[in-house]
Amino acid sequence: MDLQSIKNRFGIIGNSPALNYALNTAAQVAATDLTVLIVGESGVGKEVFSQIIHALSARKHNPFIAVNCGAIPEGTIDSELFGHEKGAFTGAVDSRKGYFETVNGGTIFLDEIGEMPLGTQARLLRVLETGEFIRVGSSKVQKTDVRVIAATNRELLEFTQKGRFREDLYYRLSTVPIRVPALRDRKEDIPLLFRKFVVDFSEKYKTAPVQLDDDAKNLLINHPWQGNVRELKNIAEQISVLSTSPIITAVELSRFLPNQDKFNRMPVLAGHAASTGEFANEREILYKLFFDMKKDVTELKKMFLEILQNPSLAGAAANFTRDSLIQEYHNNGEAQSIITPPSIASPASPAATTYYPSTHGSQPVLLHDEGIHQHEEVEESLNIMDKEKELIVKALKKHKGKRRDASLDLGISERTLYRKLKEYDIDE
Repeated sequence: MDLQSIKNRFGIIGNSPALNYALNTAAQVAATDLTVLIVGESGVGKEVFSQIIHALSARKHNPFIAVNCGAIPEGTIDSELFGHEKGAFTGAVDSRKGYFETVNGGTIFLDEIGEMPLGTQARLLRVLETGEFIRVGSSKVQKTDVRVIAATNRELLEFTQKGRFREDLYYRLSTVPIRVPALRDRKEDIPLLFRKFVVDFSEKYKTAPVQLDDDAKNLLINHPWQGNVRELKNIAEQISVLSTSPIITAVELSRFLPNQDKFNRMPVLAGHAASTGEFANEREILYKLFFDMKKDVTELKKMFLEILQNPSLAGAAANFTRDSLIQEYHNNGEAQSIITPPSIASPASPAATTYYPSTHGSQPVLLHDEGIHQHEEVEESLNIMDKEKELIVKALKKHKGKRRDASLDLGISERTLYRKLKEYDIDE
């Protein structure tokens, strides 16, 4: 069967090279009994590829079943796949055949294979290698002839390195890998798909099919489409039902598209979940801290350069201790955070050694009063966690340990501040 016939039969829209290559691979491997691993993001249509492989194979007249491994509880997935005997566990009031037994001679599609528990992975590996399985609660070995097609939206190779997926099973499943391209990687197909969807929905809801002007079409093509074809179909359905104009402009289309700000944000702090919505404020605090630091360092470099050029100013500078210098900056409203030199020694002591910020960067340099004899760069920590902890400590000190006032000053909730105190083990 040629490529266009496959597209027509299974309702596949598009002509991108990546899509055509994946379809050709599926058509070529269909005639064999090789195990296939379909890889692609959620919503790209991986199950359609499994149906193509089954329909073009010698098993096409035998059963085909799709199983979502992520939707079956860990405690029952072995029973679902391999069956169980009566009394094998609480609630097993009767014997039951599993999918590998009922689909004998056919094809089983294991979607979200990356969510399969490790124990079940070992059982699946045995089926793939020997065609044998054992029901839960039984000791009898049974044979099955089932072709396995697996799919995942995860990088299974990374899972194997983390111990979340068996390496031997990964290589056994990926005998023939097929990578289904994301929608944003086949931009030329987006207008075709959208047109197909709006025509289908106009027939379903008895409305006139909408059309996009040039600006709206460009907006549609350049949208990130994190949900891929599934998301595009949902948008087409919304527009078909809710739009009052037959011609959709970019402004009107933008009302239906999700807010793209969430795709353009900077990454959150490592090791934290991005679901609380509070990290945006925390990032803003950190960015403000870094910008203030840069400003403070620049001002300090200018100040000490003037001292070096005019030694008479050194005596006045010596009167500023670390605390008085910080207070002076705070009083002038010039900075909320500051990097200050550890000590400033008077030139009256010939042997005195003084640390000054470098005139060529943000690191301190070591100077002697008789002239610059040695240059020593001190490594400065750029770890975001350290800076965040430092800022929290300063806020607490400023507000004398009052968490509510400190959280308001930091721009985060009191609950978030409490969590940070526990996380960084900060004593109030």
